[in-house]
Amino acid sequence: MKTIIEPFRIKSVEPIRFTTREERETLLDQAHLNTFLLRSEDVLIDLLTDSGTGAMSARQWSAMLRGDESYAGSPSFERFEAAVRNLANFKHIIPTHQGRAAEAILFSILGGEGKKIPNNTHFDTTRGNVENTGAEAVDLVVAEGLDPNDLSDFKGNIDLVRLEQFMRDNAADVPCVMTTITNNAGGGQPVSLANIRATAEIAHRYDKPFIIDGCRFAENAYFIKQREAGQQDRSITDIVRDTFACADGMTMSAKKDGLVNIGGWLALNDDDLALKARSRLIMTEGFPTYGGLAGRDLEAIAQGLTEVVDEDYLRYRVRTNEYIIERLDRLGVPVVKPAGGHAVFIDARAWLPHVAPLQYPGQTVACALYVAGGIRTTEIGTVMFGRQPDGTERPAPMDLVRLAIPRRTYTQSHADYIVEVFEELAREVDQMRGLTIVEEPPTMRHFTAKFARL
Repeated sequence: MKTIIEPFRIKSVEPIRFTTREERETLLDQAHLNTFLLRSEDVLIDLLTDSGTGAMSARQWSAMLRGDESYAGSPSFERFEAAVRNLANFKHIIPTHQGRAAEAILFSILGGEGKKIPNNTHFDTTRGNVENTGAEAVDLVVAEGLDPNDLSDFKGNIDLVRLEQFMRDNAADVPCVMTTITNNAGGGQPVSLANIRATAEIAHRYDKPFIIDGCRFAENAYFIKQREAGQQDRSITDIVRDTFACADGMTMSAKKDGLVNIGGWLALNDDDLALKARSRLIMTEGFPTYGGLAGRDLEAIAQGLTEVVDEDYLRYRVRTNEYIIERLDRLGVPVVKPAGGHAVFIDARAWLPHVAPLQYPGQTVACALYVAGGIRTTEIGTVMFGRQPDGTERPAPMDLVRLAIPRRTYTQSHADYIVEVFEELAREVDQMRGLTIVEEPPTMRHFTAKFARL
């Protein structure tokens, strides 16, 4: 059938407050043209992030009532640990309150001045946690991953030739090799199982641990099943297990493919590294069997991990993104193709060729979307990645606007509304003007920076 049917029934609803264009213009000015600074109740459709914004299932809510809030040794931790290990069989499973906490702990141990950490593409918090230690975050995504119009199946792959050369030149300074699945900063594009295995082989040949940022592991596995030779007859669960069997550790925000509103973990095989990580965890997060989470959160994650590998759910999720992209493409709105797993990405640099990268075309489009239709999105481009560790600024490889689709939250009619807003916006795209930053923090500026119109 052509109609996208959500593979669930809705049992509880939350009202949306409708606003006028005039109201939204005022609200955006009050937020200093930064969509992060808008109040959520002033947003009609919130696509700022898919992290922690999804709807939990009836079984997850039921599981939360079983949460044991003991400080140490909770059975909720045991169920959480077993659910993680069923998919990612690492020796040490260390809960954290979210993914960036796992990154902060890992890089507090592995990072430091002079260190270099290669990845397909570091996303914002990963890059921030690497660079906060004085280390260098190095992106080695394949060339296709930087071309929004390239239709290659696995545009999130790390460039194996460049990685080999990088390791040959810098191995003494490399504490680990990373891969992010799916590649968020590159348009939510997947990484093939063959590329993951080859990356692990290079890392291990140089005696370096291979770490996977696994936030969207189930979506990545679905793409592998659909696109990679020899994987079509395999289950999502088996592909996920093979993925993590290649790695020596993982960081995870369960707010994505854990299907929960809060939580994450750091998983490791190395005993000494895990000992240091747990010691750090106790200082900053909590005891190792709760890691900053309530027992009910651990229960919700455990149940969510059984639901996220459901193929009907994953098919619906990816098809929703494909549907929006197909319609936007027909409207002439430049989009990153093929569709990613968790979001629709607009190529703002191509859509606004009259706005220079250092005038932030992505942020300009994000602001225009809110004014035109109350849709909140985020820029993935020169605002997020343009400022360098030495304080200078240069254009990011791409200027994108991410429409991150919360899991199990919106329906096809919401998708149709999103397309209709773009149709309206396309009529005024030539009149859009860029922005300048008038105030910014020293790190992670996109969260709180203030802008002015040029």
